[in-house]
Amino acid sequence: MTRLGYQIPNFTYPGVGSDDLFDAIVRQAVEAESSGFDTVLVMDHFYQLPMLGAPENAMLECYTLLAALAQHTSRVRLSALVTGNTYRNPTLLAKTVTALDVVSKGRAQLGIGAGWYELEHDSLGFEFGTFTDRFERLEEALQIVTGMLRGERPTLAGKWYTAREAINSPAPVAPIPIMIGGAGEKKTLRMAAQYADESNLICAIDDIPRKLAALDEHCARLGRDRREITVTYQTSACIAPSAAQAAQEADDAVARIPELASRRASLILGAPDDVRATYERILAAGVDGVTVNLPANGHIEGRVALLGDTLAPLIA
Repeated sequence: MTRLGYQIPNFTYPGVGSDDLFDAIVRQAVEAESSGFDTVLVMDHFYQLPMLGAPENAMLECYTLLAALAQHTSRVRLSALVTGNTYRNPTLLAKTVTALDVVSKGRAQLGIGAGWYELEHDSLGFEFGTFTDRFERLEEALQIVTGMLRGERPTLAGKWYTAREAINSPAPVAPIPIMIGGAGEKKTLRMAAQYADESNLICAIDDIPRKLAALDEHCARLGRDRREITVTYQTSACIAPSAAQAAQEADDAVARIPELASRRASLILGAPDDVRATYERILAAGVDGVTVNLPANGHIEGRVALLGDTLAPLIA
């Protein structure tokens, strides 16, 4: 499971066009693998998110990209953070993730969530529905996907999805871990307790103990051993050899992509010692690991490696 994950959240880099975009992404994945990250993750979106750029900014379909990255890496797990359940029928998703596992020789991980980006759904023709609809869909999907990934032939006549003796062949090379993203205490963490191997939290650092307590309670009620679930915490950083350089690179990113201004203040920003201190505080709150993205400067050669070299000793 993930203990130190590197997420690539954007594909709009200065001076980089479609013809050399993949090379820039591969460089980040290779740096992540060589510097101690155990998982490389990408977002499952078709439009860029409003806090990271304009909708028309570059976004690559995640499972095609992950399968391609599998050919340039050898150790890191590969995952979406997280798959939007509303974008694929669960039987197709099970087949897709299994194909990723086969081509990566057993390194696939399924990160999944209910979906939330309404503009993307409306523009591209995906049914959005209500909050309740999306969580009902997610639960039905998990029943189908988990069965298929385990070699079962699930049947479901649900409100949203149907499957009849669904076959998944070839089987995964190795068991595919399931990560559920989100921190909702009633629905999301209950599903994590029931179905997942990993819970990826997005919340304030001070809220982590309360989220962990909620997960503990769900596990106890469901008879699940809480120790079976890895808990990671999602973060955004901007690291550079000096604090001044990190600040300048964050400012340069905002100048290129004004939407990043809303994220500027929340970045874990600074030189390695500054960044390390914040992650020590996060880990002390009780999580097992972290996922990190570098939306401002991950495209700069050496920054992902610097981040891995800084954080990997904290996870070892």
